[in-house]
Amino acid sequence: MTILEVKNLKVLYSNHVAIDNISFKIEDGEYVCLVGENGSGKSTLIKTIVGLLKPEEGSVNLNISLDEISYLSQTNLKELNFPATAKEIIMSGVQKHKKLFYTKKDKEDYLEIIKKLKIEDLQNRRIGDLSGGQKQRVLIARSLIRKPKLLILDEPVSGLDVNITKELYNILNTLNKENKITIIMATHDIDEVEDIKPRIINLATSLKYDGNLEGWKGF
Repeated sequence: MTILEVKNLKVLYSNHVAIDNISFKIEDGEYVCLVGENGSGKSTLIKTIVGLLKPEEGSVNLNISLDEISYLSQTNLKELNFPATAKEIIMSGVQKHKKLFYTKKDKEDYLEIIKKLKIEDLQNRRIGDLSGGQKQRVLIARSLIRKPKLLILDEPVSGLDVNITKELYNILNTLNKENKITIIMATHDIDEVEDIKPRIINLATSLKYDGNLEGWKGF
């Protein structure tokens, strides 16, 4: 099933053309890496997909609801320093339902996710007391508690060390393969996801390449 179709998309950002005449489809279960230099349009494309920016021309057509999408934006992890526990941050991910109380299912999902991400020991600690890698796992857990069909991540390992980066990419690979979550991820760390064999969409304002990793490396 086609989850997302982008048609002839043109988007302006600060009165400059950030994306110009981009078209592609993403199928259910794909793992897609958006690559390109800084300013190539990756973040603009992601923000347009999730509805934060409006296209000048063309369209973004989703075959799932926005409630079935989780979006993890670029985050300065050092600024996450407020008096909330990891558990409170994660559970806020189900507040899309605008409900006052968490259900038994919400609590079961929470326990399943913190076990999967190996953060049981972090749940009662303040977010500001955690390391960068721990904070990012908490934010990923917050995204996952919504049980998304599509997970969109914008540079999720920016500023993290190599070991933490590998660990987070292994988690995302497992979510894609075992939980069948479709993933769109903007990244500069293609070498770290080589084993995943993702689909590559290379942007430089326009679409420069769309295909497998091997073809892109020879592009």
